[in-house]
Amino acid sequence: MTAPLGRRVAAEAVGTGLLVAVVVGSGIQAAELSRDVGVQLLANSLATVFGLGVLIAVLGPVSGAHFNPAVTLAAWFTGRHRADGLTLRDVAAYVPAQIAGAIGGAVLADAMFAEPLVEWSTHDRSDSHLWLGEVVATAGLILLIFGLERAGNASLAPVAVASYIGAAYWFTSSTSFANPAVTIGRALTDTFAGIAPASVAPFIAAQLAGAVFGLGAVIALYGPPAPAPAPAADAVVVPHGEPGPASS
Repeated sequence: MTAPLGRRVAAEAVGTGLLVAVVVGSGIQAAELSRDVGVQLLANSLATVFGLGVLIAVLGPVSGAHFNPAVTLAAWFTGRHRADGLTLRDVAAYVPAQIAGAIGGAVLADAMFAEPLVEWSTHDRSDSHLWLGEVVATAGLILLIFGLERAGNASLAPVAVASYIGAAYWFTSSTSFANPAVTIGRALTDTFAGIAPASVAPFIAAQLAGAVFGLGAVIALYGPPAPAPAPAADAVVVPHGEPGPASS
């Protein structure tokens, strides 16, 4: 991590904001162009895959392209004994920037489509099977990111992570939010991508639990991380998928 902290934090805020703008904006556009929920979700997931891949490729060299507090916390945990790992100061700067970016991205998407700039979502997602979907989605994301790093294939992150998120839209019941910051941002838009405020805390709890399971899987498959410097896991990162009405 050679970029100054200020630039890295700016990259995290901008990247997370643009990710949410892609997710929310494509959801609004899809809902306006088709009444078929399957077509809406397909359009939304494809836009997210392409947008996320581009954002990771462009901003990864600056901040690691986490765009996700769960990924940032996992990167800090795995690299806390390494000279090139994230510090708690980095985490304290990254996470608020990601949340602020997510909120800004939701507002931007609503503005582009002449929706109310801030309107609490009424899309309830408070079922236990959706929480399980978030645990699975986030665990898989963490396993992928840190598995790529441990295998020396972190350069594949833009394609691999975007592809995983695209798949997780369809194979998880929650359509893979897998990101606390994005979840918070999407609570502020009462559109296709929204999530009711009451559903946010359980989703975030499930995501953090998934991150723990994901790290456990990395250790089980690759062994404990070596204390010596290695390719930074923070060079890959985050997500998020986009649920539609059919997912709740």
